[in-house]
Amino acid sequence: MQVRELAVPGAFEFTPVQHGDERGLFLEWFKVDKLRDAAGHRLELAQANMSVSKAGSLRGIHYADVPPGQAKYVTCAAGAVIDYIIDLRVGSPTFGAVDAVRLDTVDRRAVYLSEGLGHGFLALEDGSTLSYLCSTGYAPGREHAINPLDPALGLPLPTDVEFTLSDKDQAAPTLTEAVAGGLLPTWDACQAYVATLA
Repeated sequence: MQVRELAVPGAFEFTPVQHGDERGLFLEWFKVDKLRDAAGHRLELAQANMSVSKAGSLRGIHYADVPPGQAKYVTCAAGAVIDYIIDLRVGSPTFGAVDAVRLDTVDRRAVYLSEGLGHGFLALEDGSTLSYLCSTGYAPGREHAINPLDPALGLPLPTDVEFTLSDKDQAAPTLTEAVAGGLLPTWDACQAYVATLA
């Protein structure tokens, strides 16, 4: 498995080795030791999620209060998506930085994003299916969103796609509004919490 650190600190891309023959293929899409070596700590698993989206569905940008936040390890089991990771940690040296990774059934990459990072994706094909391993369970009172169409985010979105957003994501605040409202996690709180996981 190849590991690449992304432009957003605390986020990594994992590309598995695929073993194929006339029957199909086999791969290891998650290895705790590879993630621990990259992130500096284990991923405590509390919940596994799956989403299925039609082409043009734009989900996110989602994040959770820290502590405890919600770290995610995400892969695409069917179809293809552009996965977006955004540094939402106020005070981070890379606050506002964005990275995008294509997740599909060709390279079968996965991404990991640490607590305090924002996550979203654009489905490129009907039936695009993401599987998530999450460090904490869903807690509505701690879950938040930034509008993914906010120009201040600068997401590398294709210009030839008509996006479909949920009402919640469409009504989500902009990055500037979230900062002004004190809605975002801080770099210091995220660093302190992640240090407890080592």
